[in-house]
Amino acid sequence: MTSDTSFDSFSPDLGRDEAKRLVGELLNGAEDGELFIERRQAESLVFDDGKLKSASVDDAQGFGLRSVSGETVAYAHATELSASALKRAGETCRSILGQGKTATVADAPPRTNRKLYSDKNPADALGFAKRVALLEAVDAYARGLDAKVRQVSASVATDFQDVSIIRPDGSLYRDVRPLLRFNISITTDNGTLQGTGTDGFGGRGDPLSILTEERWKEATHEALRQALVALDAEAAPAGEMDVLLGPGWPGILLHEAIGHGLEGDFNRKGTSAFAGLMGQRIASEDVSIVDDGTIPDRRGSITIDDEGTPSNCTTLIENGILVGYMQDRLNARLMGQKPTGNGRRESYAHVPMPRMTNTYMLNGKRTPEEVLASMKTGLFAKSFGGGQVDITSGKFVFTVTEAYIIENGKLTRPVKGAILIGSGAEALKRISMVANDLALDKGIGTCGKAGQGVPVGVGQPTLRINGLTVGGTKAA
Repeated sequence: MTSDTSFDSFSPDLGRDEAKRLVGELLNGAEDGELFIERRQAESLVFDDGKLKSASVDDAQGFGLRSVSGETVAYAHATELSASALKRAGETCRSILGQGKTATVADAPPRTNRKLYSDKNPADALGFAKRVALLEAVDAYARGLDAKVRQVSASVATDFQDVSIIRPDGSLYRDVRPLLRFNISITTDNGTLQGTGTDGFGGRGDPLSILTEERWKEATHEALRQALVALDAEAAPAGEMDVLLGPGWPGILLHEAIGHGLEGDFNRKGTSAFAGLMGQRIASEDVSIVDDGTIPDRRGSITIDDEGTPSNCTTLIENGILVGYMQDRLNARLMGQKPTGNGRRESYAHVPMPRMTNTYMLNGKRTPEEVLASMKTGLFAKSFGGGQVDITSGKFVFTVTEAYIIENGKLTRPVKGAILIGSGAEALKRISMVANDLALDKGIGTCGKAGQGVPVGVGQPTLRINGLTVGGTKAA
């Protein structure tokens, strides 16, 4: 979306034409840069222990001015959008980069007529009283499902981001990004043990079509199912074994262990485990991975990135061959490549960098039943919690929140406390079978990098990884 009709609503004290003139003047001599202006409204309601526990509202706006020369980035930001504040930011940037230099200014991003979202704030569409009533209904419904339910916590969060970007040549880009997320956590108790289950969903589309009674009831049943399974789970075995990953949310392992390693900055600097491998085989021919920010209503989807580049579907791995990286403008220019629409930032107070949008593995040729039947023994990892990844080495550690033992091609007893340990590059090579049941996550992911968090999506079909290290409390 690249209209310049609503800029004046950001600041009655700084007109659109004056802002364009100042940006051109302040970034004169830089190779690239922009003025990023943001207005954001976020609300969150949490219903816990049978009552509304917290309600928060955050309404903020500000700007960030970025000036780029070579690899050097100067950045200044402020909450006041005025000519004087903008001039001070320009002086700060010039003091970092120096003055009197001449440079060829990078071409502006191409424009797009695509518009993924409307200008409607999801908080306004739902209303405060309606959200409170919904959370009360969720709490009552969950507690009535099973006598073992002891605790219920549910939340609804909305976010509405409106951004404008002005380039040195005066071109102006705009995007709006609504966001909604629902979460529920249920704790069960059988008199001896406690179990916990969580589920949630969200997206960027019409909030009334996302937060339906059918969906929140479905999430409530799923959270309860997990909490009841946890009561019967035994200690997970430890050792090297074949692992079956379920579809959808388990793609978070792919995101962390592999996705970050395919971002442009790590590869330009040579710190990624995948640096220098472009065009080479890094996985079996069954493995193809894309990053797609164009899917309507998905949590990671954006019309344009935070530099003004239209979002894209970027193929990263094609039939096992590394064919692409995710790029922002700076790293793409320095690597002689094109930006891919992955220049993202948490807010006006942060510089953009290569970040994922919706990253997922494409379908394979097998059925999920075939993949499971191929495994004599192993572990089925159905859902994941937190994890840690070292981008340089690609080594990862992930907590599995729901898992089952596989025996003779069938799922048997549930286990708890399983941890997956390995290397992203090595795990790719160990993927031996990929099913045809691709699923994207339900819209709950947030990615952290260099202290910044942005909404993302993940996904994958069922797949088998041979010989992965599993940490547990019971010897295999």
